[in-house]
Amino acid sequence: MSSERVAQHAAAAVDTVGELLDNGLSLLGVRYRFGGESPQSGFDCSGLVRHVFSEALGVLLPRTAVEMARVGEKVPRDDLQPGDLVFFNTLRRTFSHVGIYLGDNKFLHANSRGGSVRVDDMTGRYWAKRFTGARRIEIDDAGAPALR
Repeated sequence: MSSERVAQHAAAAVDTVGELLDNGLSLLGVRYRFGGESPQSGFDCSGLVRHVFSEALGVLLPRTAVEMARVGEKVPRDDLQPGDLVFFNTLRRTFSHVGIYLGDNKFLHANSRGGSVRVDDMTGRYWAKRFTGARRIEIDDAGAPALR
């Protein structure tokens, strides 16, 4: 791949992640609702992630956090990049909660405890001890999702 092609690919990836994060952050404050999948009705964690990926990228992810944990590529915690899916054990089950990594240890999620879509710090005591993994949804050269 030529250096010009690599630069174009990198620029497209940055634009895609930016659109994804902008879309997600525009939903801050939308109320939490178990089973919710829209800004009008509210969101649960996986409903939020699914909505953001669908609206920003046209990617239809599975409905639940457990199913989402099977999609994409595993990412070590120290290699997280904005747009990665981050998973937590909040109900005594691995992958019972999902959010979108923003960078600087922050993630966007719909939280029943806070009652809305919000940003939290993954290094905080509650989230740090419940982190169970991360996945990356790759985008191919044409800008389409490469789901594994």
